[in-house]
Amino acid sequence: MNLLSLFSGCGGLDLGFKRAGFKIPVANEIDKNIWQTFKINHPDTYLIEGDVRKISKRNITPFFCGEITGIIGGPPCQSWSEAGNLSGINDERGKLFFDYVRLLKEFKPKFFLAENVSGMLAKRHSAAVQNILNLFEESGYNVTLTMANAKNYGVAEERKRIFFIGFRKDLQIDFKFPKGSTTAVSKKLTLRNVIWDLQFSAVPAAEKNYHNPNSINNNEYFTGGFSPIFMSRNRVKTWDEQAFTIQASGRQCQLHPQAPPMIKVGRNDCRFVEGKENLYRRMTVREIARIQGFPDDFKFVYENVNDAYKMIGNAVPVNLAYEIAVSIKLSLEEKF
Repeated sequence: MNLLSLFSGCGGLDLGFKRAGFKIPVANEIDKNIWQTFKINHPDTYLIEGDVRKISKRNITPFFCGEITGIIGGPPCQSWSEAGNLSGINDERGKLFFDYVRLLKEFKPKFFLAENVSGMLAKRHSAAVQNILNLFEESGYNVTLTMANAKNYGVAEERKRIFFIGFRKDLQIDFKFPKGSTTAVSKKLTLRNVIWDLQFSAVPAAEKNYHNPNSINNNEYFTGGFSPIFMSRNRVKTWDEQAFTIQASGRQCQLHPQAPPMIKVGRNDCRFVEGKENLYRRMTVREIARIQGFPDDFKFVYENVNDAYKMIGNAVPVNLAYEIAVSIKLSLEEKF
């Protein structure tokens, strides 16, 4: 089953679908800082480098044989994020959904998956979301819209994301979004499960947060001060909890669980425990990659450490992608 991957980033969603048995002959990504990382880790995929608005079926078909079974991808989420300005569909990045729909109409695959942030479900976006659902329906697809928390899908992270999943109407597939393999508290992964060993080899990034050549397998962390906004609430989870949502920013990265939780002293004022200040550091690139489910042989290529945080923070957790992909594949196999 061949897939077209759009807005691919470094390929977390792609990796999950490949593990489920799908093939991805072609992908597209606009950010040049990600290209090398994607190509090293996905050698069997041809990466179209550039703007999705400038590509069409004609550009894509030379790179695969047979039909495209599905289209997967997460159009840029900044304009929908609760942390952003919530401009949504009126933002140029929000309008990239229309290019996703355009390619969907051109290929008419059996299914599609479009991922985005939970902020998209804010009340002020309800009309825009309904418009998107209508566009998918008018394109010939029965669509489900589901919000899932990664911690219920074998990921040591509190991360809520929404998924538009559609199957072509003529296939008459009644898709059920998977419940998740770790919904039970006893099955949930914790920070202790996934990053305990990495604390012993963590090193700070080089000057001005450039890549430290002495770091082992990207196990380096962003350095620098913490803003008043960062210090407004606790940024530390304990070893036996799931991580906060991984941010696409080194400066905003949550702190390592070796430190005690921050102390709240005012409404928007949290502080480090006195005498323990040396324990407060940001998680490393490899630590957040582990949390997102990337294997240790997945190589991140960058000069500026913040670029690594950005590509990992924008990725779909690998095991969440895998569990969704398995359900989609089973739905297709039951039909064909």
